[in-house]
Amino acid sequence: MMRTQCLLGLRTFVAFAAKLWSFFIYLLRRQIRTVIQYQTVRYDILPLSPLSRNRLAQVKKKILVLDLDETLIHSHHDGVLRPTVRPGTPPDFILKVVIDKHPVRFFVHKRPHVDFFLEVVSQWYELVVFTASMEIYGSAVADKLDNSRSILKRRYYRQTMPSLSNPGSVTPVTQPFSTFFQCWMPSGSLLTSDLC
Repeated sequence: MMRTQCLLGLRTFVAFAAKLWSFFIYLLRRQIRTVIQYQTVRYDILPLSPLSRNRLAQVKKKILVLDLDETLIHSHHDGVLRPTVRPGTPPDFILKVVIDKHPVRFFVHKRPHVDFFLEVVSQWYELVVFTASMEIYGSAVADKLDNSRSILKRRYYRQTMPSLSNPGSVTPVTQPFSTFFQCWMPSGSLLTSDLC
């Protein structure tokens, strides 16, 4: 009888310990998932082979036009949340600009892996950034993305595109269309890690 009670008590203790251990592992995995979610991914940028460098030197670089908002970054200003960014996601950087004599803070979220994308693609294309936003905002965001690498030298804003401020005007194109390639992402795709 005593042996049966001891075995029963031991089984109860083992069952309780197993449940407690499972709960502990569940909490640990959940915490690890949270930490990994915000962990920065680092890439090694391998130099181009001599053959690739020679070929790129012989061919004129094509122009890659990148839409700034919703393609390279997503931003919102003071207190306005948009459904394309999960609530509570910390911004990559905050810009403080003055628009019409009012200070405005923009919370900017970079697309996943955008720095690596710009670094690699700038070897193959001449990069041009376009935004329909104001120059004071677009220039500050492009400066942060460029990060003193001089890969986003050509920038176009709402003020520099006459056809945006006056739909009847036409902007002349000085280069053949065969040298252009445009990269654009729909606004709902920020949650994915895809880039053009």
